[in-house]
Amino acid sequence: MGVDYYKVLQVERGASDDELKKAYRKLAMKWHPDKNPNSKKEAEAKFKQISEAYEVLSDSQKRAVYDQYGEEGLKGQVPPPGAGGPGGSSYYGGDGSTFRFNPRSADDIFAEFFGFSSPFSTMGGMGGMGGMGGMGGGADRGMRGSKFGMFGDDIFGNFSQFPGEASMHAPQRPQKAAPIENRLPCNLADLYKGTTKKMKISREILDSSGRMMVVEEILTIDIKPGWKKGTKITFPEKGNESPHVIPADIVFVIDEKPHDLFTREGNDLAMTQKISLAEALTGCTVQVTALDGRNLTVAINNVVHPGYEEVVPREGMPIPKDPSKKGNLRIKFNIKFPSRLTSEQKSEIKRLLAS
Repeated sequence: MGVDYYKVLQVERGASDDELKKAYRKLAMKWHPDKNPNSKKEAEAKFKQISEAYEVLSDSQKRAVYDQYGEEGLKGQVPPPGAGGPGGSSYYGGDGSTFRFNPRSADDIFAEFFGFSSPFSTMGGMGGMGGMGGMGGGADRGMRGSKFGMFGDDIFGNFSQFPGEASMHAPQRPQKAAPIENRLPCNLADLYKGTTKKMKISREILDSSGRMMVVEEILTIDIKPGWKKGTKITFPEKGNESPHVIPADIVFVIDEKPHDLFTREGNDLAMTQKISLAEALTGCTVQVTALDGRNLTVAINNVVHPGYEEVVPREGMPIPKDPSKKGNLRIKFNIKFPSRLTSEQKSEIKRLLAS
C-alpha cells in the first residue's frame, strides 16, 4: 500500500468530502512551512505529504485507483494486469478513459484551497481565514454569464463577466468580479404606486467538493413609490462563483416605460390636453384618470394662451424620501384653431374682442 493517505489526513477510509476538507484545512495550517520556521525541513515534508493525500482523496477518480491499487499503483509502479503501456503511468478505466497522476506542488494545492499562498507571511496569522475553506477543486475557471428571467412581460438576456485571475502565489486577497448591471423596465403606474417584481436567476456555485453546479434563485425587488429612472437595486455577490474570485454583485437599474398620457418631469407629471379656440377663450373642464385610477375633474377658468399651463397641486409623482408628499400635475394645452372663418364670423369676433 505504501503511504496510507487516510492516516496522513487522520480520517476514516469512508470519509466524506466535508471531512476531508476539514482535515486538510486543520493539518495544512498546522504544518505550513511558514508557521514552522524552527523545524522547516520536517514541516515541508509533512506539508507535502498532507497536500498529496488531500489531492488524491478529494478526487473521486484518483481515490478509486488508490483504494484499489495503493500508492504504488496510483503512481504507475505496479500496473494492473492488462493496463498496457511500457511505464504503466496511465491506467484505463472501464469506460476506456485514461487516468494519469502527476502530483502537483503543495503550495499550488494550498493556494487553490484557501485563495492565497500563505496566510502567515502576509496576513499576520489566522485572521481572515474564516469562510475561505471549501474553495478547493478545479483550477481557475472564468465565470460564465448568469441567466435572468422576469416573471411577467420583461425578459432579460444573458450576461458575461471576465474577472481578473487571482494568482496562485501572490499574497493577495481574492478579487471581486465587476458588477453585472441590467435595466429593469417599469411603467409609470408601478413607479407611482410602488410594486414588487420577482426575478428568477440561474447561477453557478461551488458545491462542498469544489465542483460547479447550477442553482436557481428568486430575487424579490421591492420598488418604492416615486423611484426614478436610474435608481439601482443591488443584490450582493449573487453572480457566479469561481475559485479565487468573490462573486459579482447583481445590479438592476430602474428604467421608465413611456406612458400614453403622462411624462415625468422630476417629481411633476405633465400632460397635454387638446381644446378648441372657443374653449381656450371661454373656459372648459378637463377629465383626467390619475395613475392610481382616480378620476380627476379640473376646471379651466383662465384664458388659455400659447404656453399656458394649469398646475394641479400634489397630483404628481410621490417624492421618494417622503411618499406622503407629491409633485404637481401640469396640464399643457394644444389649441385647435379653425381652418377658416366666414365674413360674418370675422365681423362678430372683431366686435366681441373690441368691446
